[in-house]
Amino acid sequence: MCHDVESGKVLTSKRKPPVLNPQLSKVDGLAFLGLSLCRKSDEGHPDSITHQTVFDLNEVIDRKYEYLVSTNDDGWLVGGGEPGPPKSYKLPAKDSAHVEIMRIGTYNPAWGGIAEKEIVDVMRSGKILIPQIEVLPTAVVANPDTPPELEIRFDMPTAVDFANMKAPLPHNWQLRFIHNQLFKHFQNPSRFCPGAFHSTIVRKAEFRSHQHKEAYFAKCAAVLQRWAIDGPKPLNNGLWDANGAPLRNPGEYNSGIYLFTDRTTVTHFFPPNFLPPYETEDKRQIILSFLAEEWDEKTLSWKKARTAADDSLSSKILEALDCGNPIEKLMG
Repeated sequence: MCHDVESGKVLTSKRKPPVLNPQLSKVDGLAFLGLSLCRKSDEGHPDSITHQTVFDLNEVIDRKYEYLVSTNDDGWLVGGGEPGPPKSYKLPAKDSAHVEIMRIGTYNPAWGGIAEKEIVDVMRSGKILIPQIEVLPTAVVANPDTPPELEIRFDMPTAVDFANMKAPLPHNWQLRFIHNQLFKHFQNPSRFCPGAFHSTIVRKAEFRSHQHKEAYFAKCAAVLQRWAIDGPKPLNNGLWDANGAPLRNPGEYNSGIYLFTDRTTVTHFFPPNFLPPYETEDKRQIILSFLAEEWDEKTLSWKKARTAADDSLSSKILEALDCGNPIEKLMG
């Protein structure tokens, strides 16, 4: 599904990041744990490295500006990045495609961050269960900013079925599974997650017309539909380390997460330590226990996650509103 997220209001600035403790978050920073989707491309910056080849994000951008009339000075952030003159006249920059799972901020605890060594030690200790990461892009959207950022989303398209232990897990469940573990373990003041799981494609996207905008999102929808046919795919399919070099000791499963100092600086790779299959009762109980809650960034507290049973009840209510006897319909 591709759509435009519209707030109905003109926004002059972004809202403040929903950090855990604003009073103790002293200095803003860009360090985070997340996924890398970067991929070297002949169309992009020559210094770009590759961490995955299963999704070519050049298919959802507009390098020839057929649909857009202008973008931010750093141009396209994905698909190999911006090559610079003479191929493009935006700020040259290598591919920085990524999905943040937890923003750390800085490596200075006095500023509200976490020491880098502490993060690395925890991630290597096994305290955070890292499944084999298999993801599927679910939408391309324009966020509510004015002008908007274009984002490729990695949502869970369906709710979790907690009643049926053998029910398939939703696509992209691994992201919330890791996110919730990280949020329960790390309590640094600057900790947050920047909205829904997504990778920013470009900032300050101005379309040539409403028709061009509709055509762009239609193009993206076709690409997403084609990717959906094959279902979720493991990233790091080429066994790459943080610096793009081959992993020294690859295992059977190698699609894990990375530590970033900023979106262009990847320093550490953490391979999966919680391995498939995920249908066994003991593993399914662990997974469901961490998917049972969601972090509410407005109240800065945990709330019960939406369930498949909730969706079923909501469907019944909607059906009842269209029938002559809603009580009988709901009870039937």
